Amino acid sequence: MSRLKQAQQDFSSFWSARTAQERKMLTAAAAVIVLAATYALLIEPAWSGRNQLTNELPDLRQQVAQLQVLTGEAASLANKPAILRPAITQENLEKSLANKGLKPLELKLSGDRVQLKLSSASFSSTLGWLAEVQSDMLLAVIEADFKTLSQANMVDVTMTLHQQRNE
Repeated sequence: MSRLKQAQQDFSSFWSARTAQERKMLTAAAAVIVLAATYALLIEPAWSGRNQLTNELPDLRQQVAQLQVLTGEAASLANKPAILRPAITQENLEKSLANKGLKPLELKLSGDRVQLKLSSASFSSTLGWLAEVQSDMLLAVIEADFKTLSQANMVDVTMTLHQQRNE
C-alpha cells in the first residue's frame, strides 16, 4: 500500500505545482485520450464487425438455402436402393452376342474390361449389341477399330469396353 500512497503524493505534488490553465489543459487532454482509447478499443471494432456481418448475411442465407436443398437431396437418395453394377461374365457376353447373331473371334474378360474381336460382323447388329450392353451391363467403349469390308453393312471390329461405375 505504501507504493499507492507514494504515487498519490507524487501526483498531488505534481498537480498542485500546475496553474489552473495547465490543469484544465491536462484534464482536457486526458479526456481526449480516454475517449480515443474507448473508441479504438471498444466502439470501432464492434461497429466494423457489425457492418461486416451485415454484408455477409445475404451470402450466408444463400448458403443455408443451398445446404437445405442438398440435405433434401441426400435424404431422398438415402431412401433409394443402390443400383448394383451387373456382373460381367463370359457367358453373359457370349449370350448377348449370340442374340444379335454375332460370333466373336476373341472375347477376353479381365476385371471390368472386355476385349472383343469380330470378323465379318453386321455393322447394325454390332451397334445394336453395343447399345444393349451399355444400358444393361453399363459397358462403355474405350477403344474401337472398325474396318469396313467390301460387302455392304459388314465390318471387322476390334474393341475394348470398360464397365462404368454407378453414380
